[in-house]
Amino acid sequence: MSDVVQNGMPGGDARHPHALDQTTDRVAARSAFRATDRVTARGPDRDAPVLEVDDLVVEHRNRRTGEVFRAVDHVSLRIGAGESVAVVGESGSGKTTLAMAATGLGTRGEGDIRLLGHSLSSVGRKQLRRLRPEAQVVFQDPHGSLDPRQSVRSGLRELRSLQPERTSWIEDTDLLARVRLEPSILDRYPHQLSGGQAQRVCIARALLMRPRLIVADEPTSGLDVSVQADVLALLKEIRATTGAALLMISHDLAVVRSVCDVVHVMYHGRVVESGPCETVFARPENDYTRELLAAMPGARWRSRQ
Repeated sequence: MSDVVQNGMPGGDARHPHALDQTTDRVAARSAFRATDRVTARGPDRDAPVLEVDDLVVEHRNRRTGEVFRAVDHVSLRIGAGESVAVVGESGSGKTTLAMAATGLGTRGEGDIRLLGHSLSSVGRKQLRRLRPEAQVVFQDPHGSLDPRQSVRSGLRELRSLQPERTSWIEDTDLLARVRLEPSILDRYPHQLSGGQAQRVCIARALLMRPRLIVADEPTSGLDVSVQADVLALLKEIRATTGAALLMISHDLAVVRSVCDVVHVMYHGRVVESGPCETVFARPENDYTRELLAAMPGARWRSRQ
């Protein structure tokens, strides 16, 4: 699924931004989404959950030692249309492996993954190609997700050539306005963008496909605090106005609390606690969840009941 679902080229070196991340009032005013921007289900999958993961197991084998490591251990989750769900945990907990498996970008492992009611393990090539644009990923490293040899305009042109009918709904300048970027950004290359600008370009690329599901994998990691707030506000706006579901992968519980409705806490490949964000944060039942909350800056709010 990497040719469409992935937001640009994987890999590449992170680059130091050459431009400050500025957003003018004029661009912000133009960024309002319209009612016609809402995505709608098509065909027999109209009433299906956007994503269902049932008893997923993903294992990796060390090629040198032959040792098997279970990265995801019997995990299940469900995301309905328009829902915002978070998977949180420390590095190595399995949250990104889960997200990549769920979107077909990583090892699928054992268990069932259903996107819009279609099992990824049993669909044919043509059907899989139709499903690919429905799930878009915004990665942690925006500069590494963009082709350094392409301007923003060229990258969008390439996506349009892959899905001409699906991407004809909006012009490039209007698309950038929706993520609060000036039209001049179109002629810049990744190394000429700040971290916040590059991440908003990646969000625009995902939005271009009008997906039913956006997976945001640590989308604010490495960004300045003020820029983090802008990116999170943009993701919330896109979810509210387009109706797309959001799967947020993060180690930052403050980020999750501000954006998501439901949270799954992962530890060593397993989900150890799940529930509405406010309930889990106010009255955590698992010791690991309590440790994560206690480690947050200003964590005294967590004991609020």
